[in-house]
Amino acid sequence: MRALDARAAPAHHTPMRRTAPVTLLLALLLATLALATRPAAAQATQGGAPPYEGELLHLAEILGALHYLRPLCGAAEATRWRDEMQSLLDVEAPAGARRGQLTGAFNAGYESYRQVYRVCTPSAELASQRYLETGAKLARDVATRYGSN
Repeated sequence: MRALDARAAPAHHTPMRRTAPVTLLLALLLATLALATRPAAAQATQGGAPPYEGELLHLAEILGALHYLRPLCGAAEATRWRDEMQSLLDVEAPAGARRGQLTGAFNAGYESYRQVYRVCTPSAELASQRYLETGAKLARDVATRYGSN
């Protein structure tokens, strides 16, 4: 496994088995991106970041944590969450410092768990489940609040 390189693009998407929470998070993430991206240009703040930037940074950190935790605990998702982060970057198309912040948030989520867990434990399983739930809620909230009508 490796963290996200700000310059790298994924080689390919591989089909993977999904559990219900994973499917829900993916669906909500894609809905968030589809709904929130178009109004972002009109709603962007002075610095060029959309009003949901804080939520997007938190989601990036969650994706990084899932990229480490899910495979560690046996999920057949070797690059799934890194690929989702790359998709988020592709849709948002952030430049410069903003891209670095999103990538940094992903890497911070990944590293925070890599430093603590070397094997899957009940605590790692619980963290993974909570991140799936939190990510789904966050994606749903962003889509509801900032989505186009």
